[in-house]
Amino acid sequence: MIIVGVGAGPDMLTLQAAKAISQANIIYGSERSIDLVKDHISPGCTVKIIEDYRKLRALPEEAVILSTGDPMLSGLGYLPGRTIPGISSLQVACARLKISQLKVIPISVHGRSLDPGAIAFELERGKCVFLLTDESTDLAGLCRHLEERGLRRSVAALCDLGYPEERIERGSTAQPPRAPGLSSFFIGEF
Repeated sequence: MIIVGVGAGPDMLTLQAAKAISQANIIYGSERSIDLVKDHISPGCTVKIIEDYRKLRALPEEAVILSTGDPMLSGLGYLPGRTIPGISSLQVACARLKISQLKVIPISVHGRSLDPGAIAFELERGKCVFLLTDESTDLAGLCRHLEERGLRRSVAALCDLGYPEERIERGSTAQPPRAPGLSSFFIGEF
């Protein structure tokens, strides 16, 4: 198996990833990941939309599995086989906001429980937190918690990174920006 990071948005595919995709005989991916690489898929290649992520380990050895962003940032990098990295939303966000990745702690609450204490701990250490969220994330509640602990920080909401409709809204823990759905946030001193 080859797990290929397709980048956070259009035109963020590495040459190594494009080569693996163009040489593939069978590709599995989400609709979004397939759409991002469709111009690199060779005629005759079988392309299948992933319907059950729990069955990915059982795919054929020659399968190329597409992972949006970078497989090692809340992606499919846990699967066996070779991994080709991609340009992650974290990399794009750091570039847009001019924040060194060395200062950043990524935390995913996408499909997971929010732990305000862990985020507060990282902010107290002087780190910025890159937060991958979903529709159930209570950002306003998190920001209230941080304010109550005396951790007033800047907050940036990053929506549709890498796409033409990309938006970055800035605020603070006192007045956090709003962002729908699968957005990401930076919280910290930046």
